Amino acid sequence: MGGQVHFAAEGAIALVTLSHPGKLNAMSRAMWRQLRTLFTRIQASREWRCVVVRGEGGAFCAGGDISEYPDFRFDEATLRAFHEEDVWGGLDAMLQCDVPVVAQIAGACMGAGMEIASCCDIRIAGESATFGAPIAKLGFPMAPREAQVVARAAGELTAREMLLEAAVLSAAEMKARGFLNRVTADGEVAGQAIASAQRIAALAPQAARLNKQSLRQLWQDGPAIVDAYRYADSDEHNEGISAFLQKRKPVFPDAS
Repeated sequence: MGGQVHFAAEGAIALVTLSHPGKLNAMSRAMWRQLRTLFTRIQASREWRCVVVRGEGGAFCAGGDISEYPDFRFDEATLRAFHEEDVWGGLDAMLQCDVPVVAQIAGACMGAGMEIASCCDIRIAGESATFGAPIAKLGFPMAPREAQVVARAAGELTAREMLLEAAVLSAAEMKARGFLNRVTADGEVAGQAIASAQRIAALAPQAARLNKQSLRQLWQDGPAIVDAYRYADSDEHNEGISAFLQKRKPVFPDAS
């Protein structure tokens, strides 16, 4: 299995690094599970006052590892397990974490990257970073709870644009729309993210945890997921992923 989520520490700051060399840190199933394990560990400890989530190299996260998709996406039960156990397990562990989380975003922040960034409290990006969720090109929708997280963080109109137009937006545009706290020169993103984490870590840790618990109470009700994965064996789902892996433009059938 490709890719890993690495853990390191800098004082009271936990550093979580998405690493999938050659794939712009695309998330594999193993990486989603590792993300869950790390954030569960961080939540259980009183050692950490802030977390920085970042990508290795010049990207944050370009989405999911599509090379894995034929192994499970075309069966409803295994597709549901992927989204509701692997992906949601990782995202929910982030959302349930009471330690403040800073996103250090460079380069591509697509699909799974948007979802992970949306679970962070503070988002800082380099000026050349790009954002989107162009999965309509792959013939499938965003899972319901994942779409809820993105829509709440990025705004409903932005989520609709990304999902329905496959729009890819710049850091400046995402800052204007309220998704990003700060946009900085590409070479300064890491320093800015650490500086933000250090400011948070210098403040009252219990107050930070209580603030996160209060904010989480504002959006407890989740979306319905009944029949959300019945598209698993559809022609367009198969065509979208096959076309990507074969490096060709997809030809989607008419909706039926």
